[in-house]
Amino acid sequence: MAEGGGDIAALAKEYAEIKPVVEQIAAYRRLLSDIEDAEEMLGDPDMKELAEEELPALRAGLPEAEHALQLALLPKDAADARPAILEIRPGTGGDEAALFAGDLLRMYQRYAEGRGWKLEILEEQATELGGIKEVVAHIKGENVFARLKYESGVHRVQRVPATESGGRIHTSAATVAVLPEAEDVDVQIDAQDIRIDTMRASGSGGQHVNTTDSAVRITHLPTGIIVVSSEKSQHRNREIAMQVLKTRLFDLERQRIADERAADRAGQVGSGDRSERIRTYNFPQGRMTDHRINLTLYKLDQVMAGDLDETIDALTADAQATALAEMEA
Repeated sequence: MAEGGGDIAALAKEYAEIKPVVEQIAAYRRLLSDIEDAEEMLGDPDMKELAEEELPALRAGLPEAEHALQLALLPKDAADARPAILEIRPGTGGDEAALFAGDLLRMYQRYAEGRGWKLEILEEQATELGGIKEVVAHIKGENVFARLKYESGVHRVQRVPATESGGRIHTSAATVAVLPEAEDVDVQIDAQDIRIDTMRASGSGGQHVNTTDSAVRITHLPTGIIVVSSEKSQHRNREIAMQVLKTRLFDLERQRIADERAADRAGQVGSGDRSERIRTYNFPQGRMTDHRINLTLYKLDQVMAGDLDETIDALTADAQATALAEMEA
């Protein structure tokens, strides 16, 4: 029964991927047929006036239908529909960078909530001032990676820190990484390649200390990747840490493949270079600028409250335009 259920799920997934393409082809064919019928009506004295009224609108809709069909036929990133692992870490800027990392986490939490996604914090290390040293979260929902994949990179903030008495504007940064969740078939980990250590967990800012040795640290020896999970259940921690490790290894392989293609897609949005400064949040001027597509929005309050769709839609459209240009080249 389980195997049959898996087959049905695979077919349902394939159907969901193909359906939009089939619908766009059908719509394009209907439009061509309607234009052809209207052109034939021009030869009928009784129908000529009606045809002359309809034809301009039908012909005007042709470029849009062709563009929609081209987009539907673009190769899809197989990871687009997957859940994602979100990782945020402070960069340059000390305490202010850690506070900004916390602001970014809340921004993504509100965005996820607005889309009906489920965001679960897997690992969080807080600072005494309420900032974040590191946070790893799992986000589950519809097309999570497709919507968030262009968020990876360096996010820069310009504002007067709460700790600044002189009113001077400081610049600091935080890094964001969005990784598509790995499935078991994507990554096989040899037991000899990992070392698992258990240790005592500590909570936020050294408080809420868990006195049992439940925290789990997994080290992947070939790559040096280290994953820590410090929930209360040691068994759950092993599950979380292994899932995050698989996701990071899967992402490493995706990055390797992307690097091999880099020469063919130089400058493309979402190239995956996480050292790239992608966005600036300027609080004194109330603006957010995405440097990859030269998009500036003067609604920083709404952006920080999770209103990211305008930016994400623009990034997606730019990536699609680049992909179309590459197909036509």
